[in-house]
Amino acid sequence: MSHVIHRSLAQVPLVAVGGKGVALFDQAGKAYLDASGGAAVSCLGHGHPDVLAAMHRQLDQLAYAHTSFFTTEVQEALADHLVAHAPAGMTEVYFVSGGSEAVEAALKMARQYFVEIGQPERTHFVARRQSYHGNTLGALAVGGNEWRRKQFAPILMDVGRVAPAYEYRDRRDGESQPAYVARLLAEIDAQFQALGPDKVIAFVAEPVVGATLGAVAAPAGYWQGLRALCDRYGILLIADEVMCGMGRTGSLHAVEQEGISPDLMTIAKGLGGGYQPIGAVLAQHKIVDAMRRGSGMFQHGHTYIGHAMAAAAALAVQQVIQRDQLLPQVLARGAYLQKQLHARFDAHPHVGDIRGRGLFWGVELVQDRSSKATFDPAFKLHAKVKAQAIAHGLLCYPMGGTIDGLHGDHVLLAPPFISSEAELDQVVERLGDAIDKVLAQQPVAA
Repeated sequence: MSHVIHRSLAQVPLVAVGGKGVALFDQAGKAYLDASGGAAVSCLGHGHPDVLAAMHRQLDQLAYAHTSFFTTEVQEALADHLVAHAPAGMTEVYFVSGGSEAVEAALKMARQYFVEIGQPERTHFVARRQSYHGNTLGALAVGGNEWRRKQFAPILMDVGRVAPAYEYRDRRDGESQPAYVARLLAEIDAQFQALGPDKVIAFVAEPVVGATLGAVAAPAGYWQGLRALCDRYGILLIADEVMCGMGRTGSLHAVEQEGISPDLMTIAKGLGGGYQPIGAVLAQHKIVDAMRRGSGMFQHGHTYIGHAMAAAAALAVQQVIQRDQLLPQVLARGAYLQKQLHARFDAHPHVGDIRGRGLFWGVELVQDRSSKATFDPAFKLHAKVKAQAIAHGLLCYPMGGTIDGLHGDHVLLAPPFISSEAELDQVVERLGDAIDKVLAQQPVAA
């Protein structure tokens, strides 16, 4: 019996009672290797002493002060740190409590920017199918995760929709990668034209698509072409790095690897590493300056924005990442994980694709490798793999509906930055065993 509204109303989940390093422990004392960091959150693992110490110091000083009255030293210090390591031109930070809030704030900031500069006719957003930007209504509207959107669609704002940059599924036979990128960009341009380029506020996209597609990065040249396309029409570019950012792909921000700067960027998850709820919007100077020179305020706010405890935890997480040179480690460990995944699954008859960057990897499961045919959605393969992995003491992030919200299964891996090679070996071994055990028990014919 539980009075909590859990994610599944059919059962009460396991009770977590402790965590240390890359492991979590349940009430019975069983250890689970946290190979997904929850939802790509726990970048430093669990119980990091330096983060806990920083939180204790802040709690002894000040836990909370409402931002309508005060700022705090720790909020200012965190903003300074983030701006010092942000993409070019990003000079201000707006703090929130998580990823969905960050996306909501970015959408409103983008709209207000155009109102402030005298372009109130801009009312449309454009985003990609099979994307995910959060569960609040604005974030859900720009997101393209059809399973999450379906029942709420009648109350969501209309958003222009284009194809994902999903090369494994969508690049045509005989089509070169540059031709594929050109086709994707042409579709975006056509969507801008259909809505009216002077009516579009922003294009919203994840540099590396996380939960919905499973660690899918766009082909080379896509983001530079997208940046140029948005600049041509004065459209803002919003990079959603809630899941793929803050070091997860091997650079602090995923867009660094694309050679561009967005106008607005959302971050969360790895920002605070799960030690406190926190997210943020990083903004180009021109956007904040327009509001400063116009109405003098960003017309938005939540009770817990800029929370001192959250800021202290996030600042400590980011300082540990920098001090311990964990970004180079993410690249090194990521290369090792990539090698081990290929060694285990390249010859597997039901693994169609292995993709990712840094410590952010996706394994796509298929019924047939040559045709890329998917398993029958009724099998709920992803759910069975998750359950079996838990039985093997592994926490990973399987999802269904990879292709269109209904068909397709993948497993997302996002282990902590502190993972050792031996621990990554265990991740691959346990995942392989879980997949094989499920497939051995289930019919593979559709």
